[in-house]
Amino acid sequence: MQRVVLAVGGGDREEFLQGLVTNDVAKLKDGLVYAALLSAQGKYLADFFMVPDEDRILIDVAEPLAADLQKRLGFYKLRADVTIEKTDIAVTCGIGDAPDGAFTDPRDPNLGWRLYGAAESPEVNWDALRVAHGIPEGGIELIPNESYILEMGFERLNGVDFRKGCYVGQEVTARMKHKTELRKGLAVVALEGEVPAGTAITRDGKPVGTVYTQAGGQGLAYLRFDRADAGMTADGVTVSRLDG
Repeated sequence: MQRVVLAVGGGDREEFLQGLVTNDVAKLKDGLVYAALLSAQGKYLADFFMVPDEDRILIDVAEPLAADLQKRLGFYKLRADVTIEKTDIAVTCGIGDAPDGAFTDPRDPNLGWRLYGAAESPEVNWDALRVAHGIPEGGIELIPNESYILEMGFERLNGVDFRKGCYVGQEVTARMKHKTELRKGLAVVALEGEVPAGTAITRDGKPVGTVYTQAGGQGLAYLRFDRADAGMTADGVTVSRLDG
């Protein structure tokens, strides 16, 4: 998926983002920070990488989510000393030996590196890599105004900090973390055939979830855990959970 890089500048940039996003902006001193912007109801709006860049913080976001993210950040700006601009910075990703200046992907070491600037991009089957390691993609498994980030694995992916203080949607996220057991969420499944993304999964005639990205006989699915057992099918294709 194509990426867009936004640049957040101004003297209040760190404080501004700290009050909005799910992760701790102070972690930028160590490299990339994976985070999300949520609605006031705690639902996912966009996920992105924050990138240290001298007197700016870059935001690396999927192209379909970029315009809305820029608009929402502008809405929160009010009188803060903050600028939000779209850039033409290229994003290059790869696995294996990282080029000079590249950052390690903070979600999972198996996802390799990210470089901000033009470079040769290695051939990588990113869908297969995401499926194998349970990595959701914004706009595919992560659905704006619908997904909850803890159900989609953000704690495992280092995308949320429970000690940083308040941010938009923090109360709902904290309550899900501390007061409830997750009943639904992202899972890796095996499929004995391929089905269209978005196909419903059922068991004994009851809805269990939905299958999304698929590669190599496996897929990412959003499941009701209490029903995710033997006998699941999606459009006649046998489905079985691999990670639970």
